[in-house]
Amino acid sequence: MSMEEYFSTGPAHERPVFEAVLAHLRTVGPVHVEPVSVGIFLKRARSFAQLRPRDRWVALSFSLDHPVTHPLIVRKVVPHGGRFHHVVNLTGPDDLDDDIRGWLAEAWAATPSA
Repeated sequence: MSMEEYFSTGPAHERPVFEAVLAHLRTVGPVHVEPVSVGIFLKRARSFAQLRPRDRWVALSFSLDHPVTHPLIVRKVVPHGGRFHHVVNLTGPDDLDDDIRGWLAEAWAATPSA
C-alpha cells in the first residue's frame, strides 16, 4: 500500500501528525515507513514506533528501557520483557513536544539498524 492510498481513507488529522513525527525522526537517522491497514509502522531492523489513527487523535506508541510520564501518555505504563510500552495521544503536530521527540529518538537509537 502506498502512503497516498493509506491517507486517502484516514481522518484528516492523521497526516499532519505523521509528517511532524517523520520530519523529526529523519533528523535522527534513516527510518523505514510501512503503512498497513491499522496504522503506520516506523522501523529500523524492526518496529520502534507506531502511529494508529483514532477518531479524535493519533495514538503514537513506542517502547523504552525505562518508564516516563507525560500528560499525553494515556495508558498505564507496564514493564514487559525489560521494556516499557508507552502510548501518547496526539491531536495535532503541535502535541509533538521536546519530551516526546526525545523519547522517539531514544526508541530509534535502541533499535538495531537493518
